[in-house]
Amino acid sequence: MPHFTYSGYDARGKQTRGTVEASSSMQAVERLTERGIVVVDVAVAEERKRAQAVRPLSLEAHIFFCRSLASYLKSGLPLADSLKIMARQTRDKHMSAAFASLLSAVEGGKKFHAALSESGAFRESLWRVVESGEQSGSLISVLEQAAGQFKLEDGLRRKIRSAMTYPLVMAVVGVGVVGFMLTYVVPKIAALFEDMHQTLPLPTRILIAMSSFLTSYGLWLALALLLLWLWMKRSGKKISLPFMRGVRERLTLALVTSHLSTLLRSGIPLVQALRMTSSMDAHSQRWLDAAELVKAGHRFDRALEKQGFPEEVVVVIRVGEMGGELAEALSNVSEQCREIAQARMERISTLMEPAMVLILGFSVGFIVLAILTPVFDLAGIVK
Repeated sequence: MPHFTYSGYDARGKQTRGTVEASSSMQAVERLTERGIVVVDVAVAEERKRAQAVRPLSLEAHIFFCRSLASYLKSGLPLADSLKIMARQTRDKHMSAAFASLLSAVEGGKKFHAALSESGAFRESLWRVVESGEQSGSLISVLEQAAGQFKLEDGLRRKIRSAMTYPLVMAVVGVGVVGFMLTYVVPKIAALFEDMHQTLPLPTRILIAMSSFLTSYGLWLALALLLLWLWMKRSGKKISLPFMRGVRERLTLALVTSHLSTLLRSGIPLVQALRMTSSMDAHSQRWLDAAELVKAGHRFDRALEKQGFPEEVVVVIRVGEMGGELAEALSNVSEQCREIAQARMERISTLMEPAMVLILGFSVGFIVLAILTPVFDLAGIVK
């Protein structure tokens, strides 16, 4: 709840000042009156810094929030009562803290979209569409649309993780098997080869050199990789795989155009919607440049064409813009890009499985060959 500073006189006529916690200034006056204080002035105190900042909520939390709130509002519950129920029913303490913060702000008289913005736990796109919903009286509708948009984004992320799970598992298993053989098996056999006092084949010498390197510097290498991973996670950087570039581009277009469609249907102007959705793209400047071109009077399809977007995307948007159905055209572009990205992901996943098996088989085969070749040479010498 917000805090209010007050000044007044107590029952003995002595001037007093202080702060009181209340949901509104009227409630603050009522509480002070109950204490026997004659209030002269009441003002909102500066908000105290919270001991623990509210973390941004996940996509799943955004979906739950939008769906639950839309359901409660549709059933006739007031906004404050809906937020109170949601804060109580969730077991996630971060979500509960975010909902409680919203409830406190709304009961203090703030607009709902302003409370969402100041909480720091919700995306800008959400409180922007909520603002448009409050202005147009369609809050329930925009919440349902936002829930659908967040569900789409979450579904695309899950598909990417699912497509890459098997190749990653195979890579981890392969690295583990090869690492075990190089650090445990090969050093023991290398000692035997040294006693032979014979010139070893090239594959064996390469294998022994790799084994010696990992034995000497393996721990430091693992530590360096761990530090690199922590740095990338902290700085938000990601490894870019060349064969995933086309998939990422299509997924980004699917997300941005779908979100643009939702924002336009909510009544947000195109220029503002472009600026809001630009953060969803790693190359956000192209959307900001397109927004500036639209603001300068260019058609949206011309602005996208100048930024180098795919021709098929520009054509669909041009037809929709000329027909006055830009939001629907953007939705169609999103669906098309999503289907193309999904087909490419399935193709890459299908090709990655045998590729990882071949790489693992080649690595193990090389190790076996490097070990057995000098053994066969030794057998020939003995004969």
